[in-house]
Amino acid sequence: MRSRLGLPFGTTGPVPPVIPRLVLVPGLGLDGRSSWRLRRRVPADLVLLPGMGRSAPVPGLDVLAARLRARLGTGPVVLVGHSQGCQVVAAAAVDPRVAGVVLLGPTTDPRLRSVRRLAGWWLRTALREPTWQLPLVLVQWLSTGPRAMRALWRVASPDRIDARLRAVGVPVTVVRGTRDRLCPADWARQVAAAAPRGSLVELPGAAHMTLQTHPDAVAAVLRAALAGATSTGGDGFRGVSP
Repeated sequence: MRSRLGLPFGTTGPVPPVIPRLVLVPGLGLDGRSSWRLRRRVPADLVLLPGMGRSAPVPGLDVLAARLRARLGTGPVVLVGHSQGCQVVAAAAVDPRVAGVVLLGPTTDPRLRSVRRLAGWWLRTALREPTWQLPLVLVQWLSTGPRAMRALWRVASPDRIDARLRAVGVPVTVVRGTRDRLCPADWARQVAAAAPRGSLVELPGAAHMTLQTHPDAVAAVLRAALAGATSTGGDGFRGVSP
């Protein structure tokens, strides 16, 4: 006898693909307003954390990563981080529900741990951003608050994202704008090379706020990451490198 699907009873057909969800963590001081143009093009679950859209006290980086993992659901997911949010994503990416990682302008380049140098490079990058989006960034910073932003910077900036990525076995895509001084080309290459399955994508003419200023290009990268991470079986996603 055969089932309604035309298969003999006791047999199964092809396992349908498991489509991962996108989970997005914004950058230092930013909230959902930094990614609304992107999320109109590709759906993503937004996770706000202290110093990243929330003004609550900032715990250690591993605690922030644990809070992110608590929001992942059953999985699989593709984790997306922007700027300093990339460091939280990298710390959470060893979770077995993670099927892929996209890092947009990852920090923190060790050369930028000096506040004075950071301010200079930030200014150079800001001058390369479209003027229309700068007020939007400032409003988000005021909402998150300088205290939470300073605390996140102190917690995250010493942490080596490249060292954490060595333990991440899923595909990791690093994205930078060619005009981004906060994520220079050599640093982006170093971050991508640290991941066993890392790759680098550069967006011509973009600076640091790629998800806000170049949403179509970033959406294309995210769709490619989802396609690459789509699993046809229950064991297709593993965050830990073998």
